[in-house]
Amino acid sequence: MNVPENCKYTEKHEWIRVDGDNAYVGITEYAQGELGDIVYIEIETEGEKIAIGEIYGTIEAVKTVSDMFMPLSGEVLEFNAKLEDDAELVNKDPYGDGWMIKITIENPSELDALLSPDQYKELISA
Repeated sequence: MNVPENCKYTEKHEWIRVDGDNAYVGITEYAQGELGDIVYIEIETEGEKIAIGEIYGTIEAVKTVSDMFMPLSGEVLEFNAKLEDDAELVNKDPYGDGWMIKITIENPSELDALLSPDQYKELISA
């Protein structure tokens, strides 16, 4: 299972990769594997400030529809437009071209509550 060292993780199987004052957010390889083939992603929160733990969008797979939760408080700056035409990028490349949103980091101290790669590996192997 791929768990990149340059990301932090949530217990809801989302990853966050910090890039200066901003961050990229997506779902983990484990999550996309559990969901199965992803067919549609709906994110209508671009330009909105969203608190940690609140829903920023939904992801639809062949098996189910799931909410996606903000790993940090911040503004949704950008939705990955590539996903509009090819939602399966999340299955093919969850940590690269399959990222979901780019956000501002409103409160950097919230990063401390996220899981390290080792902690996340422990979570998914339990």
